[in-house]
Amino acid sequence: MLVEVCANSLESAMNAEKAGADRIELCSELAVGGITPSYGLLKSVKENIGIPVHVLIRPRSGDFSYTDGEFNSMKQNIALCVEMGFDGIVTGVLHTDFRLDVERTKELVELSEGLKFTFHRAFDWVLNPLQTMRQLEGLGVDYMLSSGQEKSALEGIALLSRLNDEAASCAVMPGGGVNAGNVHKFKDSGFKVVHLSGTCFEPKLKVVPKVSMNAASFLQDQGVFVSNVEAIRKVLKEVK
Repeated sequence: MLVEVCANSLESAMNAEKAGADRIELCSELAVGGITPSYGLLKSVKENIGIPVHVLIRPRSGDFSYTDGEFNSMKQNIALCVEMGFDGIVTGVLHTDFRLDVERTKELVELSEGLKFTFHRAFDWVLNPLQTMRQLEGLGVDYMLSSGQEKSALEGIALLSRLNDEAASCAVMPGGGVNAGNVHKFKDSGFKVVHLSGTCFEPKLKVVPKVSMNAASFLQDQGVFVSNVEAIRKVLKEVK
């Protein structure tokens, strides 16, 4: 069974390789489901990691429906990963009604030619998973990462198994809550690959900061927070 580890830093990637992982999905910010890692992290991982690395291409947290500007940045990041010699791309695009954005996903697949292509957990939002799976196979997608449209892959194993049975060319990759206590259930169910982060919290500070830098109010799946022209103009009017 191929074990893919979602690594959010160089240290995580090195630990995954040291532990014997088969492959890494490289990202940043696990707390929001992952976003594209920086160039510096990409370069450091490329210089220090010997196992295959697939890179997450997701410009921001929130939904999976992107502006033209965001989509352009995704294409540029894929081009960079191709140029740097990474092994795979992890990404995906939906319409706002949760249908697969076939045209944009096709464009990303074509830009990733020569690399493995994983459609990520945006799949867990689609309304017709079996139909979407067939569409992804038609686009040439190699892997589909999913929790079976549940909070964890174990809870969603029934749908995952059905998808796995129906899949002809796309490997279904269970991800979400996979750990040493339940991974055998996925192997016994016939899956050939699993995805996990294997993280443990490591405190870095000796004291609790007075002011938190985390803002839970910004974490909303239904959309994104964008700097507002009028709000900024009002501030400028007060001080200029």
